[in-house]
Amino acid sequence: MFHGFTQGSVDFLWGIRFNNERSWFLAHKQEYLDLLAGPMGELARETRETMAERRPELTLDLHLSRIYRDARRLHGRGPYKDHLWFSLHPPRDAQSGQPVPCFYFELAPEYHGMGMGFHSATPATMAKFRARIDRDPAPLEKLARNLEKQDRFVLDGESYVRPKGDPGPLLAPWYNRKWISIRWERNCEGSLFTPALAGEIAEGFSFLVPYYQYFASLAGEADPL
Repeated sequence: MFHGFTQGSVDFLWGIRFNNERSWFLAHKQEYLDLLAGPMGELARETRETMAERRPELTLDLHLSRIYRDARRLHGRGPYKDHLWFSLHPPRDAQSGQPVPCFYFELAPEYHGMGMGFHSATPATMAKFRARIDRDPAPLEKLARNLEKQDRFVLDGESYVRPKGDPGPLLAPWYNRKWISIRWERNCEGSLFTPALAGEIAEGFSFLVPYYQYFASLAGEADPL
């Protein structure tokens, strides 16, 4: 059962940020296992179980990030990540090679957050997205209005320098992005250190299900002409 992270969990991530080297990590590895890897795994599994009970039709798989960076992609950075996350996504055998969105929770030294991310969206997928808006904007208009009515999650994602089109003020922020994320972040305090965090994440993911389903369904559409 997830009991909450501790200030020691956050302190360890700060330690990695300023001491990103093998000798420091090995000297503090048991802290990593006890304060981060253990609680993150418990939180991830509890969240997945809750989502499976609430939305069994989604059949979500769990991915837990590793603290070790890919040695092929260090690019001058240290060998360890200073933030950890877990994600829930469609099973790989159901993805058919198409990019898919996911739900995620992330813990960094200065913040923790969650959301629905479609970071892997390709230009072809986003072209499908824009074509769908052009063809039938009403479903996304409803989602956009629901997002505006609440004050927790915000729309995010890299925007094109040159807009792809102008579907109106409500949908333009969605239409003109290279990828989409709907995220919520706050400082490392409050419920982060309590068992209540698991319920908050499940509630947040439940709110994001319609957005996830909207973007996941793009994989089944033909490329626009």
